[in-house]
Parts: sequence; C-alpha cells; structure tokens
Amino acid sequence: MTDTYAVVVIGGGAAGLSAGLVLGRARHRTLVVDAGEPRNAPAAHMQGYLSRDGMPPAEFLAIGREEIARYGVELVRDRVVEVARGEDFTVVLAGGRTVRARRLVVATGLKDELPAVAGVAERFGRDVLHCPFCHGWEVRDQPFGVLATSPASVHQALIVSQWSKDVRFFLHTVAEEELSGQDLRRLAAAGVDVVPGEVAELVVEDDRLTGVRLADGTAHARSVVFVAPRAVPQTGLLERLGAELHETPFGAYPVVDPTGLTTVPGVWAAGNAIGFTEQVVHAASGGYRAASAIVGDLLMTDLDAAAQV
Repeated sequence: MTDTYAVVVIGGGAAGLSAGLVLGRARHRTLVVDAGEPRNAPAAHMQGYLSRDGMPPAEFLAIGREEIARYGVELVRDRVVEVARGEDFTVVLAGGRTVRARRLVVATGLKDELPAVAGVAERFGRDVLHCPFCHGWEVRDQPFGVLATSPASVHQALIVSQWSKDVRFFLHTVAEEELSGQDLRRLAAAGVDVVPGEVAELVVEDDRLTGVRLADGTAHARSVVFVAPRAVPQTGLLERLGAELHETPFGAYPVVDPTGLTTVPGVWAAGNAIGFTEQVVHAASGGYRAASAIVGDLLMTDLDAAAQV
C-alpha cells in the first residue's frame, strides 16, 4: 500500500519540525521522516535562540515533536533511501514503506568531519568547539587554542579573540608561508600567538581538556580548543532528483530561491541542507519559509486546476 501526503518532510531537526508545524496548522496532511541524526547532538546546550537560549538540543526537538503532533502531523523514525519524480514524488523508506507526496521539503542537514587528532572527536561539543557564537560566552576568558585545518582557519582564530585575549593558533599541517601578510598582521593586532608545528594530541586530565601537545613533545596549556570541521552536505537525495548545486568554501549546496525552492519544481530545502552556517534559529526560520511557500503553491495549483474544469 502507498500512502499519499500533501508534503513529505525529509529530516526531523529544527528545519523539518518547523516546516511540519506550519504545514500541519495549514491543514495539510504531512509526514516528517526523521533519521535521528541532528548535527548539534554533541552539544549539551544551544545558545543564541531567543527564548530558547541554553536549552538542551534534545529537549528542543522533543518539544517540537509534541507540537507537530497536535496538528496531526505524522513523524516516523526512519531514513529516506530513494526519491523519484513523477506526477507526484515517490519516497522510499529504509524500513520498507513507500509513500507519495505532492511536495517535498529536504532538511537532511550535513555532517561534520573532524580533524584526525587524538582527543578531538572525544571532546567535541564539550571543550572542543567550532562555533564561538554558539559557545563563546560559556568559555569566555579561558585559554583558547585554535587548530588550523587550512589557511582559512585564520578567520576562526581572529573571531574567537572576541571571547578571549589568550589565543594560540596552532598551524598543525599548515605552513606559516601559506598565510598572507594581511593574515599575520591581523593575528598580531588581535594578540593571537601563532604556533608552528604539527599537533599530536589533546591533553586530557580528569575528564577535562588541559592542553595541546605537539609532535615534538612540547605542550601548551589550553582549556578550550576550536576546530573547523570539514562540512559534508547531505545532498544525495537532491542530486538524484536533479537539483542544481553550487560550490562554496564549505561544500556544494542546492541553488535555492528566498523561500528555499530548489531548481526542481515542488522541492524545497531548508536548514543545513542549504548551507554550513545555518544555526538552529536560521533552520527553524527556513523551515517556516519553505512551508508557507508550499501552502500557497498547493492552493494556487488546486485553484487553477478547478478553474479549468
């Protein structure tokens, strides 16, 4: 049996749940498919979301699921493994179920690939961080380290100096010659110390980050380390649908209009599915915009069809 929905939302994070909420309130039969892999799962709290500042991400999602259920939106814990275009969209789930949808919202997010340095993955989201806007206030004025992954990491080292005046920029595998003269002048002006040499490991004592050890054995006392993960956009479904992508410094993302509509008619994208820097508040807003656009699109489509009868 194949169930038919007005909209299937692929992804149950902030973007997907927000889209589901708006669609449910607009009385559209909606299914949210949630694989249960939110990007911010390692973080104990989320910050910078007005009225939700400091809320644990898991609690935020749990409340969102309760809210969409009030409006009859269905949520299934599963993964979409295939989508196909026809008169409607055919959506195949890993659990074996096949559903149809008139419109799609793709909110599949992205994955962060961390530098292969001992201790980074284990401490990520605790005292190894990547976003100072998310966590800078909580670790303010502590000794920071910034682990370079490319010359572009200079920007991260400069930004985090807003939250601490004790910042050391570990070049790791980046040669000092790769930094521009302007980079070096800005680092000096910000009071950031540049430390050449490859990083071997993070030093952890009593379940607390205490330092950074280089390959030559020297250690630097640090209590917080910022890293820049490699972003891996989860665009496989969009690519199979034929969506146009555009390259950015953080990977390839779908080309979208201001509502999140991709180049595939009937397919919207929201959240980290459209960009690396989409925070929770942006993702929720993007889901709202996509859903409200879909409501209007479905209405006009149905009215035009009725007018031709």
